[in-house]
Amino acid sequence: MRLLFILDPIERLALAGDTSYALMLEAAARGWDVWTCQLEHLGLVGDDAVVDASPTIVMPAATPREAFQIEAASHHRLAEFDIVLMRKDPPVDVNYLHATWILDHARGKTLLVNDPRGLRELNEHLAVLRFPHLTPPTIVTRSADKLRAFQAAQGGAIVVKPVDGYGGLGIFVVRDGDMNASSILETSTAAGARWTLAQKYLPEAVEGDKRIILVDGEPVGAVLRVPASAEARGNLHVGGRAVKTTIDARDREIIAAIAPFLREHGQILVGLDVIGGQLTEINITSPTGVRHASRLDDRNVAAPIMDCFERLARQVKRA
Repeated sequence: MRLLFILDPIERLALAGDTSYALMLEAAARGWDVWTCQLEHLGLVGDDAVVDASPTIVMPAATPREAFQIEAASHHRLAEFDIVLMRKDPPVDVNYLHATWILDHARGKTLLVNDPRGLRELNEHLAVLRFPHLTPPTIVTRSADKLRAFQAAQGGAIVVKPVDGYGGLGIFVVRDGDMNASSILETSTAAGARWTLAQKYLPEAVEGDKRIILVDGEPVGAVLRVPASAEARGNLHVGGRAVKTTIDARDREIIAAIAPFLREHGQILVGLDVIGGQLTEINITSPTGVRHASRLDDRNVAAPIMDCFERLARQVKRA
């Protein structure tokens, strides 16, 4: 198998929790060829998607300098790779959008993880609203007044986040009596210029935000991200603590409801965020959690993911 990983600059990867690194290590252990590139290395020749990619030797290590040996880049068709993994972190900006249009030209010629059409169409915060019976009460608005009214209707506490946010940036818990509440709502909406998503605050958030890792609609692992003291966000890179967890009956109900939707949009590797049995986000751009789940469960979570990728890649090549 030949795999191409489209990444942020490798020297910026935080290896201890990086899922791309976990997948690359598993590929290397299987003797598969790992190649890497960045968005700017993609292009088109006529209708053919192409790339300047580098063969990359991957080793277990603590730092990118020790973990990767990157060889000279060469020019290739994306169709020459069995699997192309779009693992560029958000933001989903204009450059990201342009890259998905280029990747469209490789559809049916290689396995695309995840499908670029779905990456464009499904906003990670808004996609959950297609399943209102699984989510907390939610609104999307540019109006600070509507956010205040929603806060009152939800008992005085809400979470606000930017529609195009990522990594926990711009997330606030707004409560009755907070002297900064008006300023937060005005800042979040950019005084009416930016859409903001607001959800009812779930008290269970203090116990953790469960990340469930799906591959082709099937759960392969999970990790509970518990916020640090005096912190509302469970994101691990802002101090959240990774805690062992299980996939319960409510989680399976959520998975069963959304798996067909994910398959329909070509979203193969997905991270679901669940708080108190409520679905809050569907992560499709570069979902993480594999390394943490592997350590906590003492098993190789990357292995079933790569087994699935290999199976789907062979189906594409046979088609």
